Amino acid sequence: MDLSLVIPVYNRPDEVEELLRSLSVQSDMDFEIVLVEDGSTLPCKDRVEQFQFPRIQYLYKENSGPGPSRNYGMERACGDFFVILDSDCVLPPDYISAVKRGVAQTDCDAFGGPDCASADFDDMQKAVSYSMTSFFTTGGIRGGGEKMDKFHPRSFNMGISRAVFEKTGGFSQMRYGEDIDFSIRIMKAGFKTVLLKEAWVYHKRRTDMRAFFRQVNHSGAARVELTRRHPGTLKFVHLLPSLFTLGCALLLLGFFASALFAVAFFLFPRPELGSAAGATLAALLFLAPLCLYALLIFGDACARNGVKVARLSVRTSFVQLWGYGSGFIRALFS
Repeated sequence: MDLSLVIPVYNRPDEVEELLRSLSVQSDMDFEIVLVEDGSTLPCKDRVEQFQFPRIQYLYKENSGPGPSRNYGMERACGDFFVILDSDCVLPPDYISAVKRGVAQTDCDAFGGPDCASADFDDMQKAVSYSMTSFFTTGGIRGGGEKMDKFHPRSFNMGISRAVFEKTGGFSQMRYGEDIDFSIRIMKAGFKTVLLKEAWVYHKRRTDMRAFFRQVNHSGAARVELTRRHPGTLKFVHLLPSLFTLGCALLLLGFFASALFAVAFFLFPRPELGSAAGATLAALLFLAPLCLYALLIFGDACARNGVKVARLSVRTSFVQLWGYGSGFIRALFS
């Protein structure tokens, strides 16, 4: 198998250097690198020139987004099997070996692999990684498992044969959700798609809460567009973040209304209408489900990453679900 790694990049020279460094210590060095600079104003060419890979292409093009850039790279790659990676990934030393072994054993036409956090990630990166991979958020329907929905490879760690690319035409012009759209089209074309759990990557997302919310909000909106493009692909599980968002809104509305009644009954007692104690109890009952969910997230994240990251993970998990859910609702009614 002749492997070509296709990596689009936009203004991320530091990330590219980390990714290339991890590629320079692979146990199997028989692969081609095709790095596509997507109109960056902070190019990474000088970082690329620091490494002496036997086969590497550095390509610069006008900005068009990640999907068309991946297609641009695959059109110019020499291999018969392409691996698509995001520039913010870092690979374990046996990644290439795991890909070649997994593709040979499964005889697949396309694959996806999971992502995880490395011990040297900062607290925010670990918290975001937790919220993107945990079963208690939406991790079961992403690239790391088949627990909640049919598995679709995601473009941060995805492989396809040249035959798949030539028959499907590659990624669409969609800005968000383009990898799921591509996966659906691959399956509709009759190609064999698998999850290679051994071909995992460290996904080193550089983000903050606001940027993370925007990212997942766009992903939620993209699910509506995917449903329009591929009728019948929307499953109940895809509605869960929206239901969670609406449920949170109703619980918070009930909490604040009950709290206002509690204050009003305390200041102006009306026994025939209720009591401050009763309204306070109602407010606590409205808040209880959210607190229980937060405790569940905190306990699970604490067992994995410690108390400090667990506190952040509660925030990122709520942000992820609210962001995705609100994006879905916004796109549904826009």
